[in-house]
This record gives sequence, structure tokens and C-alpha cells, in this order.
Amino acid sequence: MKQIFPILVLVCLALPQAWGQPRNAAPQQSSGQLANSDPALPADQVNARKAKAILEQAIKALGGSAYLTIRDREEQGRGYSFHHGRESGGGTVFWSFVEFPDKERVEVTKERDVAELYVGDKAWELTYKGARPFDEKDRTEYLRRRRFSLDTVLRTWVNDPGVVFLFEGSAIAAQHPSQQVTLINAQDEAVTLYFDTENHLPVKKTFWWRDPVDKQKNTEEEVYDNYRPISGIMAPTNVTRFFNGDMARQRFIYSVTINQGLDQSMFDPNSGYNPNKPVGKQGGKH
Repeated sequence: MKQIFPILVLVCLALPQAWGQPRNAAPQQSSGQLANSDPALPADQVNARKAKAILEQAIKALGGSAYLTIRDREEQGRGYSFHHGRESGGGTVFWSFVEFPDKERVEVTKERDVAELYVGDKAWELTYKGARPFDEKDRTEYLRRRRFSLDTVLRTWVNDPGVVFLFEGSAIAAQHPSQQVTLINAQDEAVTLYFDTENHLPVKKTFWWRDPVDKQKNTEEEVYDNYRPISGIMAPTNVTRFFNGDMARQRFIYSVTINQGLDQSMFDPNSGYNPNKPVGKQGGKH
């Protein structure tokens, strides 16, 4: 009994000190970690937060508000077409003019006398014979690619309250260690983006669609490489497109100009716009 009494005294003295210490002995976490590990949040919301954070990092890496507020973009370069992964014909020089959200003109040949024009949901081929509407198949393919384009996804899909965001972990995309995020819209259409783990820039984009005729699933991919700083944004200067695993098109972009203000007559199929005439001598801007 004499031995037990001193032990009880020591225990009683230690208890107030233990009660006075913080109960949470775990290491402190950053606010971001706490937000993502909030035990009160369902797992799917934690996952969606992670996906959105990765998308925000990517937009910031691309230029942030400067990227999101691009009004127009001009690109010059050389493009190559492939059939079943093999190059078909030589490369073609091109001039591309985009005015967001839904206007694009692509001029080809050295004389720039052949062009493809897209305005809203309409499309034309322009030659010396005038404007000829695209056939329905080609028009539908272009509109699909625009709907799933990287610019459309990062400028429109990410702000749509009906879109579901999924973080799908780490992956190797185009030989880059990447983080994988999938977005699914209200029409049950999905697009997967891969972002470089170091610089957060987009590396690859993948989307799927089912052919309305044969009901087969088709996979389209784009790989982005060789980014360069242009007027406050980062622009990929090598873009490669794949269809069902085979290389389909490749573009090497030599120059990029943004927000220069484009002549509106270039987007009118009946204006007679001539790219070889000096600016201001096309009959005026509309």
C-alpha cells in the first residue's frame, strides 16, 4: 500500500497537464489539404474539388485571364494529313484565323486562294468559283471537334453547372507524367484532359463519340507540345490529332498573334475577301 500511494499521486499530477494539451496531435495541414480532406464532405465532392483545382492550375499556366479573354487568334504554319497513320501527300502551308466563340477561317496554298470558312453552325469551301457549302458529314465532324476543342472545354465546360468533374489520378500521356481529369456534360458527353505534373500545361485531350450509322465507338485525341510564350499566354506550336489510335493530322505552327482585330469581311462567304489585299482595302469592316 505504501508503494501504491506515491504512484497515484504522480498520476493525479500528470492528468491536468495532459488535459491542458491540444487533443489533435497530428501534424498541421495546409488550407488546401484541409479543404480536400474534410471528413464531412462526400468522397465524390472531394474528388471534384481536386479535379477543379487541377483545371485552375492549367488555366493559370496558360495565361490566366489573358488566356480566357482572347478575342481572336491568327496562326501560320504547315500542316500534314495522314491516312491510317501514313502521310498522304506533302505538307501544306496554312493561315488560320479564329474569332471566339464560333468563327474560323483556314486558308491554304501559297496563294491563299483556297479556304475553309466556319461561322456558327455553317461551313463553306471557298475557291475562285465562290462559296460552296460543306456536305453534312464534314460539317458535323468540324462542329464536333469545335465542341470538344481545348479552348471550348477550358473556357465554357468548366463554368457549366451541369458538368461533372472527375480526378482520375496520375498517368503517362505523350511521354509526360500527367494528372488526368475527365469532364462529363449534361448530354453525357465526356472529354479527358491530361496536364503535365510540373508545368501544369495541357498535354493531351481525348474524347469519344458513337457513329450514328454503324454505332461503332470512335476515339479522337490531340497532343500538344512545344509551348511558347505569346503576348502573355502559352501557346502550343506542335499539335497532333489521332483518330482511333492512328495519326490523322499534324500542325507545326510558326507564328501566333492574338487580339489584333480581324477584318470581319473574311468571315463573310460572299464578301469577295482577298487575303492578298492590304488591310483596310477589302470594302470596309462589317
